[in-house]
Amino acid sequence: MFGMITDLGMVRNLNEDCVGYLINNNIKLFIVADGMGGHNAGEIASKIAVDTVKDYFEEKPNISKENLSSHFKEAIICANEKIFNISKQKKECRGMGTTITACIMYEDKTLIANVGDSSCFVIKKDNIIKVTKDHSLVQQLVDKGSITEEEAVNHPNKNVITRAVGTYEHLEIDIFDISYINVDMILLCTDGLTNDISKDELYNIINKDSCVRYDELCKKIIEEAKKRGGRDNISLILVKGEQDYDDRNNIR
Repeated sequence: MFGMITDLGMVRNLNEDCVGYLINNNIKLFIVADGMGGHNAGEIASKIAVDTVKDYFEEKPNISKENLSSHFKEAIICANEKIFNISKQKKECRGMGTTITACIMYEDKTLIANVGDSSCFVIKKDNIIKVTKDHSLVQQLVDKGSITEEEAVNHPNKNVITRAVGTYEHLEIDIFDISYINVDMILLCTDGLTNDISKDELYNIINKDSCVRYDELCKKIIEEAKKRGGRDNISLILVKGEQDYDDRNNIR
């Protein structure tokens, strides 16, 4: 069970976010991407990223659980190469790139991949945990102790990311191996959501309406973000977890 939505927001004229999923044999794959670049190049970059990662796993039906992480990285590296090469070949696409945050599930293994400042959260019975760490200038300042988490929220350079798919020939990708037990939901989202709604506020909204259909819950979250300004494109995917509270495994 899952819900998925992408929205223009209240300010932008173009939606440069892209979302996608693949359910193929034993693999479940969910992806959000937030494009950047001049003209409509950001829209192109995010779509290439989502389509390339999906196509990679569609064409490799016999992946084993043991090599899932290496294939996950390879799929995103393929997307990086495609976007980087197109940006060099086409003047109107020069400098384009995209964030990517993706979740892949295979048997009892769940991996999260991240490049940029889109996010993954694990929502449990009584808390919410951010799995990913932003690749951004503001996050670097927080890590160095130059600014506080509170100051980061409205920092003027909040939109400056330090890592993106397609902007350089070589790419570093974060992979997180998480426990699926005791999880109500996994949330993937672009920063258009987290810029307007805090982590704790997300937990309260989801916890309050957790009994509604996942697609309806996604719409409620989007509506709340737009009420608060909707300054950017807003995208999210909610994926059902495995709710077994007798086993107290945590994120690994």
